[in-house]
Amino acid sequence: MKLLIICLTTIVNLSNLKTMQKQDYTITFRVDQSPAQVFEAINNVRGWWSEQIDGPTDKLNAVFNYHYKDVHRCKMKIVEFIPDKKVVWLVLENHFNFTKDKAEWVGTKISFDISQKDGKTQLTFTHVGLVPAYECYLICADAWRNYIVGSLKSLIETGKGNPNPYIPAIESAEKLKGGLHE
Repeated sequence: MKLLIICLTTIVNLSNLKTMQKQDYTITFRVDQSPAQVFEAINNVRGWWSEQIDGPTDKLNAVFNYHYKDVHRCKMKIVEFIPDKKVVWLVLENHFNFTKDKAEWVGTKISFDISQKDGKTQLTFTHVGLVPAYECYLICADAWRNYIVGSLKSLIETGKGNPNPYIPAIESAEKLKGGLHE
């Protein structure tokens, strides 16, 4: 009987551990377009996230920089790149102007998983490491929802996303202060 209780306790604890691990921010949608079209749209980061991107966004080990006004800057490295199946970015650098820990995202991964489900192409976006305990979680989750289900999905379905616009003053200021443009 004691062994049965220990086994059941272990199963319950493992189940809770799996639930705890699922706290990463995740959102999923399905479209009629092919996996290749979804993959192409994901890698057109300027078409759905921001026109203020420096560097290549469409090959393994590429490094690119994102910035939005004085609110958010980050440097990403593409660490997985499997055509029509998966793209993963590693956050190398990050700066928020609205959190105590300005580098909150550093070391997290942003994953785009493409699959087929019920005759449609499914995209599962996960920001691995963006969890409710993070100060930016609510703001970042809301922003990701808008970018992924709004802008990226629109880019996939219509060819037109809604990225942050290019602001020339940001580029000039970043170059002057030696920001993320290296």
